[in-house]
Amino acid sequence: MSRPLPWTLRVRDAALSASVWALMRLMRLQPPRFASWQGGFWARKLGRYTSIHRIALKNLRLAFPEKTEAEREAIAVGMWDNLGRMAGEFVHLDRIWQYNMWEPSKSRIETTGVSNFVAMRVDGKPGLVFTAHLGNWELPAIAAAAQGLDSAVLFRAPDNSFFADLLFEARSRVMGNLVAASHVAVFELAAVLDQGKHLGILVDQARRGGPTVQFFGHPCSSNPTIARLARLYECPVHGVRVIRLPGGRFRIQCTPALNLPRDAQGKIDIDGSMQMITSVVEGWVREHPDQWTWFYKRWRM
Repeated sequence: MSRPLPWTLRVRDAALSASVWALMRLMRLQPPRFASWQGGFWARKLGRYTSIHRIALKNLRLAFPEKTEAEREAIAVGMWDNLGRMAGEFVHLDRIWQYNMWEPSKSRIETTGVSNFVAMRVDGKPGLVFTAHLGNWELPAIAAAAQGLDSAVLFRAPDNSFFADLLFEARSRVMGNLVAASHVAVFELAAVLDQGKHLGILVDQARRGGPTVQFFGHPCSSNPTIARLARLYECPVHGVRVIRLPGGRFRIQCTPALNLPRDAQGKIDIDGSMQMITSVVEGWVREHPDQWTWFYKRWRM
């Protein structure tokens, strides 16, 4: 049985929750593009003064030793802009998806790798989709639901119950099934694939005890869930990323199904697969480093 939080922490969480609720109500009254801009503006101004900013710079020195300190600072500030914009866009999740393949000029969204999206939808197989904390990473799940792809998303709920309920309510309106990460989530994930659905998983965070992979030339642990499911179900694995574009627009890209490495018995190799997936994510981050979330303890073993 978990112990109750001290009253000081309960008061702090309640005050923070009330402040966030009021801010979200205010931003909901604004047009999505203005809310995104405003979130980015304030995050750029304030984020650099936090301890999280120092963690981001430490990680950037590890990943990009060849860059100058000014270049790394610019990437970190860009990260704050992306995160602030995400916050402004989160209150508009039900409005942000504007995609018209027949009239791209009227769309907020553009896509590349459309044939790969179509393949997932018509191949009659369950599938696994990995993404990373890049651009607006809520969009792949929204895209799947909007385009009729039967899907579910694995997510980690925050410890604050108010935020957890807030996130779940906003996501459930525009996404497929939501599966909260837990020690029993594996059974729910298996049920998703047993039903022939597609499962989306964020793969760019460390997991103690997971397979060791190289990320930006340094060892780190990885979460092998997606590779284990691929090995068990022998289903296609695609990568989907979101790139933030000027003018409040986004590009969603889908890779072809990965040709995952196999062991001597012909089964998908878990460690090798996690390295392949991690390498794909590294390539994405190198292309748009200011759109990745650099303060995660990615190189924690």
